[in-house]
Amino acid sequence: MKLPKHYMAAISAFIIWGFFSIVLKPLYLYPSLDILFYRVFACIIIMLLINIAFRRDKIKETKNYFTALTKKEKRNQWLLIFGSSLLLTANWFFFIYVMNHISVKAASFAYMVCPILTTVFAWFILKEKLTRLQWLSVFLSMLSCVILSYNSFTSALYSVVIASTYAVYLVLQKRITMPDRFILLTLQIGFTALILLPFYKPYSGPVPTEPLFYYFIIMIAVGFTIIPMFLNLFALKGINSSTVGILIYLNPIIAFTLAIVYYDENVTLIQAMAYFVIVISVILFNVGSYLKLKEQDMPINRPSVN
Repeated sequence: MKLPKHYMAAISAFIIWGFFSIVLKPLYLYPSLDILFYRVFACIIIMLLINIAFRRDKIKETKNYFTALTKKEKRNQWLLIFGSSLLLTANWFFFIYVMNHISVKAASFAYMVCPILTTVFAWFILKEKLTRLQWLSVFLSMLSCVILSYNSFTSALYSVVIASTYAVYLVLQKRITMPDRFILLTLQIGFTALILLPFYKPYSGPVPTEPLFYYFIIMIAVGFTIIPMFLNLFALKGINSSTVGILIYLNPIIAFTLAIVYYDENVTLIQAMAYFVIVISVILFNVGSYLKLKEQDMPINRPSVN
């Protein structure tokens, strides 16, 4: 059985994000807010140009979609989109701050807590069901996070903030019914840009003059924001939030490996053991997902008619 395209989209998104530190770390001398400002502003400019130049039919389709909604449905959809933008703003700021001013390990730990919170939120809010094997995976994930937070309470607290904002963001996307996910992402990043715009002048530093800064910002905007965010939203159209949530573990596993191999950060035996438990939990959860998909693909046996 082939893995569905939505599942592959989620895997691709989190593999890409796992390597985010490669383009973010070179900007560690710049304030976190400046990186956030330029990242968001670059994203919205690029996305608006793409929509206006190549996707005018989709803009019209989205306009017709909103016209067909009732007044209450319109209000609810706009609240969900704006709420998603607030969550993205908070998530991106704290992630950049932790990555560049605390440690890559602390940033990766955030996305180890995130799948647990996503699963819990999806269970309570969306009533998504998990198999026993998948619940075992969640339990192992919780165990590893408890181990990792030992003697690192401050880092763990930052990680929980990052994880909570993204977990709620993921769950909210299942409530948004807009058909075109690229335009949805454009609206979300557009609102994020509007939220940040009043803070740019009083809180930004001097305008960067180094061409390398803008090179990395464009790489972050296109390769590590627009593409994986779109893949993530696309994935949520076809698979549930808890499955997408657990696949987030691909991100910190890659980031943790980079922290050891590339950035030469110190890793204790306890941390290594905790990450090993995480790998086991990811395998178990995805085996559970595979078995569920296989059951759905199996033909239903019907009694023959003589």
